[in-house]
Amino acid sequence: MSGLIIPYEGVTPEISPEAFIAPDATVIGRVRIGALTGIWYKCVIRGDEEPISIGANCNIQDGTVIHVAGGQYRTEIGDDVSVGHMALVHACTLESNAFVGMRAAVMDGAVVESGGILAAGALLTPGKRVPGGEVWAGSPAKFMRKVGPAEEEMRDYVRQAYLDLLAKHKVAIEAAGLAGASRLAAAGSDD
Repeated sequence: MSGLIIPYEGVTPEISPEAFIAPDATVIGRVRIGALTGIWYKCVIRGDEEPISIGANCNIQDGTVIHVAGGQYRTEIGDDVSVGHMALVHACTLESNAFVGMRAAVMDGAVVESGGILAAGALLTPGKRVPGGEVWAGSPAKFMRKVGPAEEEMRDYVRQAYLDLLAKHKVAIEAAGLAGASRLAAAGSDD
């Protein structure tokens, strides 16, 4: 594991040893990350005022920000979830097998159900719900169409591609001398 792992108010993130944390990703506080989940380059996962849970086999792609709404909403991400590059996942729920496209935003109290797809660039406003088997797009996001075979194939392809990349990037980071260099001590921890 690498990345900047920061305890917050005495709580250190719980990260599976099988997870991939990119060297320049930041994970703070009450965060739990499951096995074979990739937290990619330049991601920020900040569980300061509420917890964040990310299941197994997820890919949280480059530049994504995941946060909470203090005193109101935690963030829950199930298993087998893909979150595209530079997405904003804020105080919401992404059920297992959900898909969030690049530069999409999921706001407070919103839910993307299992099998639901939020398209690239979409804004899912507070409290809205993308039902399973539907594609929502736009700003604000609205129902676009039912999930078809092409979307199902794309979702499966992305998930497998990122599992494959996870293994390759772990090797690349080791070769660069960055593996196992959790920068906890650099963050001021006594551990």
